Amino acid sequence: MHFVIDAMKPTDWEQVRVIYHEGIATRNATFETAPPTWEKWNTSHLPFGRLVARANDAVLGWAALSPISDRCCYAGVAEASVYVGKSHRGQGIGAALLRAVIDLSEKHGIWTLQAGIFPENAGSLVLVRKCGFREVGRRERLGQLDGVWRDVLLLERRSKVTGV
Repeated sequence: MHFVIDAMKPTDWEQVRVIYHEGIATRNATFETAPPTWEKWNTSHLPFGRLVARANDAVLGWAALSPISDRCCYAGVAEASVYVGKSHRGQGIGAALLRAVIDLSEKHGIWTLQAGIFPENAGSLVLVRKCGFREVGRRERLGQLDGVWRDVLLLERRSKVTGV
């Protein structure tokens, strides 16, 4: 499938929201149970770390970076999220998005990317490990989803640019 990685535009939000909803519906992507409004999503993500995989006018997947803290000592640490539309999974779109958001993060001085992934989300774990993330811990019973306590694996990737 031919697609391009492009900057996310506010006009992409409706398609991004649909893809996010598809991820939420799996119950293995996030603790969220419904996509937020554009306003809430927009304020919780870094302005430079927003990408989509696009084929013509269709958004096939998206990646975004969010700060992990507003403390200045963590200015170079961000959380990476990648979501691919249900009918486009397994075609290399997630890998292309993650590689692109890694490159973008390094150009903007991010020295550590982290990801919190449910242990049951095998596809996401394979993807992030292929892109240089390593498991640094398991947060047991971190939160409840649908009344069930869930663990979250914490993975991180250190920038090769800064040498940290």
